[in-house]
Amino acid sequence: MQIQLSDHFSLKRLIRFTLPSVCMMVFTSIYLVIDGYFVSNFVGKGALAAVNMVYPIIMVISSIGFMFGSGGSALVAATLGEGDEERARRNFTLLFLFPSALALAIAIPAFLFLPQILSFLGAEGQLLEDSITYGRILLTTVFLFVVQMEAQVFFVTAERPKLGLVNSILGFGTNIILDGLFCAVFRWGITGAAAATAISQAIGGIIPLLYFSFAKGNRLHFTRTEFEFRAVSKSAGNGLSELLSNISSSIVAMLFNGRLLYYAGEDGVAAYSVLMYVNMVFLSLFLGFSSGSGPLISFNYGSGNTKELKGLFHKLLIIILSSSVAMLALSLILSHPLSSLFVGYDRKLLEMTERGFGIYSFSFLFAGLNIFASSFFTALNDGKVSAIISFLRAFLFQVISVLVLPYFLGIDGIWLSIVATEVLTLFFSLYFLVTRKKDYDY
Repeated sequence: MQIQLSDHFSLKRLIRFTLPSVCMMVFTSIYLVIDGYFVSNFVGKGALAAVNMVYPIIMVISSIGFMFGSGGSALVAATLGEGDEERARRNFTLLFLFPSALALAIAIPAFLFLPQILSFLGAEGQLLEDSITYGRILLTTVFLFVVQMEAQVFFVTAERPKLGLVNSILGFGTNIILDGLFCAVFRWGITGAAAATAISQAIGGIIPLLYFSFAKGNRLHFTRTEFEFRAVSKSAGNGLSELLSNISSSIVAMLFNGRLLYYAGEDGVAAYSVLMYVNMVFLSLFLGFSSGSGPLISFNYGSGNTKELKGLFHKLLIIILSSSVAMLALSLILSHPLSSLFVGYDRKLLEMTERGFGIYSFSFLFAGLNIFASSFFTALNDGKVSAIISFLRAFLFQVISVLVLPYFLGIDGIWLSIVATEVLTLFFSLYFLVTRKKDYDY
């Protein structure tokens, strides 16, 4: 039986409903991880550093999808909860198509000025050439990647989370197969890795466009719409935290790359690449769970069902807290095998990566609650509080930590800065969750 937003959710039913979103986010996060594996093992650590140099730029643009996917779904789900399905479909159509056009408008100048951008970030020589090659190929399909990011949340709001999972699996499978062919068989190097990712992201974007164009029997589908500033601004405000989080994370990643180049050269950037791959996959579990439960929160808040909203809140906390402990344990256990998987061919680089892994892992103990708090307020259409949490976590505390701690602890201070950031943010997340409880009656 299909699970609907209006259903009552037990703990088991909540996990069933959000599991496809978790899997979707994990598969999406693995795109660059797969590139990293094939590039590192079949091209070299210099090319791996190039992938990490480009990644923040791609994420800045793709963050548009996160913003309108999270913020737009909160608005659409709340409108469905109010019973106005026609207005929900008009808003859905606008908020699905507008971000992809915006991403395309940004990607064009980024493509043209990519050499200047990468030079400013510190890339030079072969690292610069590889970064330009990789980046320009991905920029040709980044607007479809934005569509895929939006679709992950909107499939849930449309009560079709399993379709979103199938879409992610298709893109993920395509990436693995093409990476194997282009890098391991044809030996096309970093060009092959970029082409594999671009093609898989294009598939992940085209399928949702086709589905919502022809699925007229679904609760949500494309319909005639027009630009409505209020809907766009409301969605952007709701999803501002996701935009700030992704843009800030990308800016911070650029800062990290610069600091690592100073303290450890390209080896430091390569080691950071491995940590970021693991970080993306692990945090995608929290992100997927939060985005998957978001439409439920928005729907029940919009319909005024405070009893169900309270039940959801407490069940979500149980899952997040237990997952955080499990994730810390798993990351410590897997630190050696995962590091060896990517950089086992270089003993010095392997030792650096493992040490960074051991320190960095403790951030997972606190990150889950911070991600949940930000997403929870987004779902409640409180973009202001969500944005504050995201800004502190994704930018302010990270910048301060990565600039200060290395002066006292060297490269260990860079790894420790992420842990310090999550701990500091946790105080604010708890403050808002406690003080806003009466306002939203959860």
